[in-house]
Amino acid sequence: MRTEPKLTRLDRVFARLDREPERPAHIDVPKMSRHRIVLFAATLAFYGAIVWAVVITSWLVRLDWQVMFFRPYQQWSEIHWFVDYYVVLGQRGPTAVMVAAWLGWRSWRQHTLRPLLALGVSLLLLNVTVGAAKYGMGRLGPHYATMIGANEMWLGGDIFPSGHTANAVVTWGILAYLASGARAQRWLSAVSAVTSLGVGMATVYLGTHWLSDVLLGWTAGLLILLGLPWFEPLIARAEDAIFDLRDRLRVRRHHTPAEPAGAPPVLVTPVPADRDDVAARSPRAPVYLAPGPHTTRSERTPTTPAGSRRPPHPERHPRGSSPSARPVTGG
Repeated sequence: MRTEPKLTRLDRVFARLDREPERPAHIDVPKMSRHRIVLFAATLAFYGAIVWAVVITSWLVRLDWQVMFFRPYQQWSEIHWFVDYYVVLGQRGPTAVMVAAWLGWRSWRQHTLRPLLALGVSLLLLNVTVGAAKYGMGRLGPHYATMIGANEMWLGGDIFPSGHTANAVVTWGILAYLASGARAQRWLSAVSAVTSLGVGMATVYLGTHWLSDVLLGWTAGLLILLGLPWFEPLIARAEDAIFDLRDRLRVRRHHTPAEPAGAPPVLVTPVPADRDDVAARSPRAPVYLAPGPHTTRSERTPTTPAGSRRPPHPERHPRGSSPSARPVTGG
């Protein structure tokens, strides 16, 4: 009795990777449903409330100063080394490279550019919205504060909202946004939420951001993820345009122009070096056949070419003339 070898989990993973990939046409693209629009509006209102609370120097600003005076990096100095490494999960460069590598492999396997294009659009929105808010409000960080209890707004800073926190929400949240199954989407949403929460708390621990900066960073990143379905038609058109361009380049690369049917071949005759030989071999008509009035053969005057090798014949007379008396030879 023949038994099949038992496959390990690693063997099953590689067997799944070796399958012929297909374009995931069954995956539903998220749309701006009524539920998502309500969440987007509520998050936007919360964003405005945080900004207003900081502008008027409310209780939220006083909480920022209390956390800053607590100095978490001195209270729990034994975890400082770990937080220094963990906060890298919110830096745009390393996280974008890692996520882009995964989404690039997924795009190649599934024959679609949507994962990479969605990542690019989300990062572009992050740079525009968060960057504009940072430089527009110009808040100084805890290490550069000038007056105790002040909101430190419009002083040339760039820390409100927290870019690390917003980047962590968008970069890791895009994995959950692009998940193909409900179970994977739930798990990735939980992982991205915990990761972005930890990155925000790490910046507060290190003293690089106020607590309100982190709250606004979470809100800014969530707004981008909630509003990303509005850009799905643009992503689809961009993908179609890129694939059309690729197909045209392939056709142009492999297409050789065919000669027109029935075209006679062109023969190139080499020119001899000797000009006399050219005149002798020339296929052109003789000189006496050149265009112009011609005379009949009987009207032409016989001429003897100069330098003729034929000896003169005394008895040869031109045609049409009467012969003279011939000498009589004796018989």
